[in-house]
Amino acid sequence: MKRKVYAKLMEWKNTANGSTAMMIEGARRVGKSYIAEEFARNEYSSYILIDFNKEDNEFRKRFNSLRSDLDSLFLFLQGYYNTQLFKRESIIIFDEVQKYPAARELIKYLVQDGRYDYLETGSLITIMSKAKKITIPSEEEAIQLYPMDFEEFLWALGDTMLFDAAKRAYANSLPVGNPLHRKLVERFRQYMVVGGMPQAVEAFVSENNHFTVEKAKRLIIKLYREDISKARKTLVEKTRRIYDLVPSQLSRHEKKFVLSDIKTGASYDNYQEAFRWFEDAKLVNLAYNSLDPNIGLKLTKDDSSFKCYLGDTGLLLTMVFDENPETVPEIMKKIAMGKLEFNKGMLIENIIAQIFTASGRKLYFYSSYSRDAADRMEVDFLLSKSTLTNKHNIIPIEVKSSTNYTLSSLRKYITKFDSYVTSPIVLHFNDYEEKDGIKYLPIYMASLL
Repeated sequence: MKRKVYAKLMEWKNTANGSTAMMIEGARRVGKSYIAEEFARNEYSSYILIDFNKEDNEFRKRFNSLRSDLDSLFLFLQGYYNTQLFKRESIIIFDEVQKYPAARELIKYLVQDGRYDYLETGSLITIMSKAKKITIPSEEEAIQLYPMDFEEFLWALGDTMLFDAAKRAYANSLPVGNPLHRKLVERFRQYMVVGGMPQAVEAFVSENNHFTVEKAKRLIIKLYREDISKARKTLVEKTRRIYDLVPSQLSRHEKKFVLSDIKTGASYDNYQEAFRWFEDAKLVNLAYNSLDPNIGLKLTKDDSSFKCYLGDTGLLLTMVFDENPETVPEIMKKIAMGKLEFNKGMLIENIIAQIFTASGRKLYFYSSYSRDAADRMEVDFLLSKSTLTNKHNIIPIEVKSSTNYTLSSLRKYITKFDSYVTSPIVLHFNDYEEKDGIKYLPIYMASLL
């Protein structure tokens, strides 16, 4: 499956030229090992992949005993894996490196040696806990891998040219036009249901069967729950409760996380570390309320007022319909076809949060529940312009899941923060339109902002 991170790995290979190693970070099952091996296979004369999740203690002992003798270490690895390494033409992959932190610590000396390139992959949950026991090498760069985005999903389906139509329309501020718009919307609905986890996408592509897709997603959710149980003892119950509450919190009209739903009298101070754990592990994406959105959204961020989105929307949908697994595949099929009415707003907001996060954006929104109706409003997302000026830096974004909607909050926001606002946007399921200073973009264009 083609991934955009591949181009970033190529850039690292060509510019670093062996001066750094690259760590591919991300949640479990987002495709780290796959893309690392695909890159090594295509771009180097030979490669060795060391999967520390599989290698036994005997291998680790031998590896460790040769740390101070790199010539012997390389001879051992070539013999063990029956693969010849070539100077400046080969790469060694430390897969699941969090299982053996001593290998990560050795990167400093391997990079200084300079004979080969080095890739590392690791699941963030255990990387964070294991990193405390070693010295992190300064010679290590890091790159984040997220679930597949919409364009990557289309590539997997074989629609390699379809998203180009959206790009051209966006660049020229024009509608995509039917029937391409209709097909893009159809594919986007499928993407929401399947999600971006490569295992689920592969099941959908190979069998076009929602039963197989759901089986793959439930396996991933099970693995995530197991990972949660590996958190520090004082965090396990808190993180487990938060994870289970995400769907119900997003089903609210106002999607801010209500701490009292975790436990009566719960305070942010008591649960702050648990939410940070989730955010660092990339299992959730947190959006914060910016109380006075101007040049720097972070400057007025309210840490205690936030929304908690799941890292992958396909997994969220599976968690929503978990009462009767036998009926879920048919439900998913109907949702993908737009034939089942339910609270789609939670899905749309979640997938936009997922898209913005994968694009490197921090998530902010604006929420004010004043007694004065003129000041009572909620805007789903706020983005900063790429180039800041003295005024007009913030892009307010409303996300609409239906074709019939009002924009009272967005219009109030524009009036209240007129000197800060630039290019207000509505993301919806209709085609491109611009009216009264507001851009209306089809939902599938979110990644182009």
